[in-house]
Amino acid sequence: MVKSVDDAAFDTDVLASGTPVLVEFGAEWCPPCRMLAPILDEVADQRASHLRVLTVDVDANPVTQGRYGVMSLPTLLLFVDGKPVRQVIGFMSKGRLLAFIDEALQIAA
Repeated sequence: MVKSVDDAAFDTDVLASGTPVLVEFGAEWCPPCRMLAPILDEVADQRASHLRVLTVDVDANPVTQGRYGVMSLPTLLLFVDGKPVRQVIGFMSKGRLLAFIDEALQIAA
């Protein structure tokens, strides 16, 4: 299950993580975000040994949203060693999401 992270815990849970972190910026009212949620759950389960998956509710966490310039939902940011290395906006299939993650991690390595 994908866990939520808020403004107060973002630096600790994401930026200080020794494991790569995929962060989904979304909102309850966002239909593509709701469609993406079960895919993120599956990815989190499949990649649990080497990737954390977290979500940020932009309505409740405007500081983090503004910090990363998130203007469209859903926005996915992949963080490696505390730095955002790749970003994608919008819904994507599980296969495309896994390819996005694998490619980004290879480049960041």
